[in-house]
Amino acid sequence: MTINTNAGTLHDSGRLDRKAAAFVFLAFAAAYFCSTLVRAITATLSPVLTQDFSLKASDLGLLAGGYFFGFAAMQLPLGRWLDRYGPKSVILYFLSFAVLGCVAFSMASSFAWLLAARVLVGMGVSACLMAPLTGFRRWLDGPTVLRANSWMLMTGSLGMLSSTLPVQWLMPLTGWRPLFWLLAILILLCMAVIAWVVPASPRATVTVEASSATYSEVWKSRYFQKMSPLAFFNYGGLIAVQTLWAGPWMVRVAGYTPLDSATGLFYLNACMLVTFWGWGMLMPWLLGRGWSPERLIAWVVPLSLLALAINIAGASATGWIGWASFCVLSSVMGLAQPAMGMAFKPSLVGRALSAYNLMIFSGVFCVQWGIGLLIDAFKVAGMSEIVSFQAAMLVFLCCCLASYVWFLRGKADN
Repeated sequence: MTINTNAGTLHDSGRLDRKAAAFVFLAFAAAYFCSTLVRAITATLSPVLTQDFSLKASDLGLLAGGYFFGFAAMQLPLGRWLDRYGPKSVILYFLSFAVLGCVAFSMASSFAWLLAARVLVGMGVSACLMAPLTGFRRWLDGPTVLRANSWMLMTGSLGMLSSTLPVQWLMPLTGWRPLFWLLAILILLCMAVIAWVVPASPRATVTVEASSATYSEVWKSRYFQKMSPLAFFNYGGLIAVQTLWAGPWMVRVAGYTPLDSATGLFYLNACMLVTFWGWGMLMPWLLGRGWSPERLIAWVVPLSLLALAINIAGASATGWIGWASFCVLSSVMGLAQPAMGMAFKPSLVGRALSAYNLMIFSGVFCVQWGIGLLIDAFKVAGMSEIVSFQAAMLVFLCCCLASYVWFLRGKADN
């Protein structure tokens, strides 16, 4: 028995044929593109938002982190709903809130309004990666899942790339508010495409399999416990730097102009795009030669910590190349997401992925806001702005190092 979709065929084995898989990937990727564009846009808009709303470093960190707060808050219910109702229904429901959030952000007249809209956007796009990863786990084979995940992250980097120079170029023509109306329209178009090409999950099968599953099975997993601190500090920190703090560092520490900073962020995100494309191409080959995601993480994470230490020591000499090096090396953490899904049975994959994503985006929120709070605190203590940035990043480095030690000491069996 096969099920015909608008894009291709879903076979009775539960696998999509090649044509269907390509169309489904592209539909989900378009939504994830919008998700990461709106995620990272605060780094480019930070100078104008700081000026318009008189924001301190801690305010800016909280505003950027508000997205991740809303994102993280939805992960546990999201996991249950993905297992019960399937990726298509869930992502369409969530994206409707992202549209409302973008419209509200464009109309904001106060910091509190900005923050509330930012949280709503984060809630709305919180299914944009977990929904496709849940679907890929059910519809694709193992090596293809790893490749699809890496290419989803590559698409995310393209969204972040679009949040840099293109946004900076549009600002003099439109101002920042109309940009969020455009984002709302793009998300609506993505919803229409997803509704057209993504297959619906068989309701009866999903509900029966998921009815007895609980999050306790995920929390108790030694594999989940081993990977969680890395997700919180290292992966969360990567996103915190990429989507916010690399920009202010370039402006306030390295002395870049806002345009130079946007250009640096453009190059940084271009490097990330190529990196995730490379992971997608290489992972099936690496897996065949014994290089599991866990082994790659064990070897590459220390290099990312070394890059972070060099950036901190470099201070005003550290520009976009230094932060691109840190982000590229930290990208190895992206391999842990599909590995987490494959470590659990299919009826638990939505919960496992969402629980892991909760750790990541809780970490992003804490690191983004925490770095801002530390910078302000160190400045109040009498440190210069440059030294305050260095000291805040040093605290972040220590947390990343501790999480890596926990990973090395942890046991992987479930």
